[in-house]
Amino acid sequence: MKILFVVNNCYVRGNGLSNSAQRTIRGLREAGFDVRVLSGVEPGVPETPEYPLKRFHVPVFDSLVRKQGYSFSKTDRKMIREAISWADVIHLEEPFMLERHVASMVIKAGKVLTATYHLHPENLYSSIHMGWSRILNNCTMMLWRHFVFNKCSIIQCPTQNAKDRLEEWHFKPELRVISNGMIPKGIGPDSPVCASDAKDGSYTIVTTGRYSVEKDQFTLIKAMKYSRNADRIRLVIAGRGPQERNLKRVAAKLVRKGILKYEPDFGFHSLEELDAIYRKCDLYIHCAPVEVEGLSCMEAIELGLVPIIATGKLTATAQYALSERSRFPARNAKALAERIDWWIEHDEERRLEARKYLGMGQKYDISKSIEKLTDMFKDSVYKGK
Repeated sequence: MKILFVVNNCYVRGNGLSNSAQRTIRGLREAGFDVRVLSGVEPGVPETPEYPLKRFHVPVFDSLVRKQGYSFSKTDRKMIREAISWADVIHLEEPFMLERHVASMVIKAGKVLTATYHLHPENLYSSIHMGWSRILNNCTMMLWRHFVFNKCSIIQCPTQNAKDRLEEWHFKPELRVISNGMIPKGIGPDSPVCASDAKDGSYTIVTTGRYSVEKDQFTLIKAMKYSRNADRIRLVIAGRGPQERNLKRVAAKLVRKGILKYEPDFGFHSLEELDAIYRKCDLYIHCAPVEVEGLSCMEAIELGLVPIIATGKLTATAQYALSERSRFPARNAKALAERIDWWIEHDEERRLEARKYLGMGQKYDISKSIEKLTDMFKDSVYKGK
């Protein structure tokens, strides 16, 4: 079977969607499928798509788009036609303008079309402080549904939360819950749990993700104002993005006021570096109120790190939490501070809880996702006959 993946930029760094697409493509190729990519080209990256597209510079917002770790591509109908003619199945990783054109051409060519629902409209508009706009988000969802998703035979929903939302919107295609999948680290139940080795009685708390409005690291920093243990807390806020200056400014203010004794650690780290950081931390915080899956959280906590995860209608990540003490209402800094304080003040319970998370990532092993995607592609071809 020949499968064509369509994504604006499959190789841009620091983007969870692109990273997920690359893992899936590798997995499908290892499973024996012939997979090609229709995508933009990322300067400085050795990997290139079989069907390259030129970059599209977004008027006014191009700088913000790049800081978010994203990139759009121009529509090249000749290149698209060549790619479609080669493939048995065309799989869309996004619902944007490129995919709209591809979907239309696929239907006209009588080929099979599938897609993954990777992000909510709110993921886009939060970056321009419009994530709250019901009209904007609803109109976008209607456009995505009509021009892209309803032209597919099957849609991959990474979580039940995502599937529930598409069902509420009456999407026509079959919806299948298939995790994007991750590569487990081989952690066993007897492995040591994560814990800081500080000699001064401090606790280290880590959060990861793009420095963006949608990831909401501000709630973690704000929670320090309500924590009884703020002067014992070392914050590690790993990532990069357009909100870096604002995050540092707010954190520095808490240090000047004496609320935080230790200056927070900001910076971008490789996956290997992050693993080393996690092993020296006591808690992992995930504040994002809009998240389709959030496997970056699982990559941390499967090492034996107790999480505290935001809950809300548009985030599925709290599915990883094993107790209510590891959940808090999204954007509620006081509730987050209460959870942090409880775990800090009950260290033995924290260590026992951490052991329950060891190796939990095996449940989301990408090899299992590849098997389910294989069935999805085969079924989509069968449906198309």
